[in-house]
Amino acid sequence: METDSPRLRLLSLMGAYGFLSGLPLSLTAFTLQNWFTTYGLSVHAIGMTAWLGLPYTLKFLWSGGFDRAPPGVLARLGRRRGWLMVVQPLLAGAALMLALSDPGRSVWVTAASGLAMAFFSASQDILIDAWRIETFPERLQGTALAVYVWGYRGAMVVSTSGVLWLAGGIGWHAALGGMAGLLGAGVVVTWLAPWGGGASVRAVGWRAGVEAAFWLPLRDYLRRERAVWVLAFVILFRAGKVLADGNAAAFYKYGVGFSQHAIAAANLWGWAGTLGGAAVGGWLVLRLGTRRALLLTGAAQAASLGLYLMLLATGPLEPALAAKIVLENFAGSCADMAFLTYLSALCSSAYTAVQYALLSSLAALAFHTLGGVSGYGAEALGYRAFFALTIVASLPALAVMLHLGRSFSRAAESGPAPITGA
Repeated sequence: METDSPRLRLLSLMGAYGFLSGLPLSLTAFTLQNWFTTYGLSVHAIGMTAWLGLPYTLKFLWSGGFDRAPPGVLARLGRRRGWLMVVQPLLAGAALMLALSDPGRSVWVTAASGLAMAFFSASQDILIDAWRIETFPERLQGTALAVYVWGYRGAMVVSTSGVLWLAGGIGWHAALGGMAGLLGAGVVVTWLAPWGGGASVRAVGWRAGVEAAFWLPLRDYLRRERAVWVLAFVILFRAGKVLADGNAAAFYKYGVGFSQHAIAAANLWGWAGTLGGAAVGGWLVLRLGTRRALLLTGAAQAASLGLYLMLLATGPLEPALAAKIVLENFAGSCADMAFLTYLSALCSSAYTAVQYALLSSLAALAFHTLGGVSGYGAEALGYRAFFALTIVASLPALAVMLHLGRSFSRAAESGPAPITGA
């Protein structure tokens, strides 16, 4: 029992970090889209909110900076905890700015607050991912990821259904302010977390710093067999889903006619699908291996997008919406477990933080580019043709994985190259 207690404590902290990572994502995407629908903004304008999440795609550009020691007295907390103590209060402050803004008066102030929130959220993700990989032994990485996904998906329920429910009772500003308070509690989680592993990067001169933070990790990855094909898979895996997600809020209200209350209630049921999907996804990885689990869960994720077409057939029937969200969340959570395990396995131990940031940034590329123009696609094609297209857009990634065969695993690891330069 004594040996289990520290492990349970670590896993509890991992779940809390998953919650802190998942909360901001929906606030700047689905929830913000719903807030905008209350002001009657156009479908393409709402779809453009996907661009607010570009920091999630570009986070690899500054991830190497977090490998240095944090400033001042915070260095005593360790590299990851020290930087989190800087980033997390800024994230909570950006969330408070979003809560205090008014899209009816100035949508640009709201958008700027959302962009700042996404930047600090992406920075928090860099540090949490690095802490996870450095803290948990390899045999527990899968378990840590499962707990992380549970916390992450749970936060998405809170920041979608929870906010929509609260907004109906106490108003949008107070509901979003409550989310800012939850994010502010992140510093308590970080204070309770252990130090973690890894030494800070020490480089002499700016060129050596850039090389250590970016070029060496990139070169280590690109020398592997079929590295470009693997990158193509990472970019394409969520393409169909992100096209659909970028239009979900507008579709529910404008395309089918659901009320905000009905959407909130249905999203609350999605929690069951999320938990079940995370558990089944983790089991599939252990049972089938990562490659076969990716193919199976990727196919299920693509098929789940057909549930949008089901809603067009049923109309504003609340049980149908709940069933759609539960099944879609189940398929998406299964796919997330296999996909995140895959990304973690691609990282060399010498460059874990930067390589994971790069790969996860590329994984978000489709959402923060295609997602931004998806509203125009829905307006031009109509919802029926558009959601059929999202299913087709999911297939190229599965074809790439079939092409890769069994050659997708990481290359033989080598130690970090020496840092030189002036």
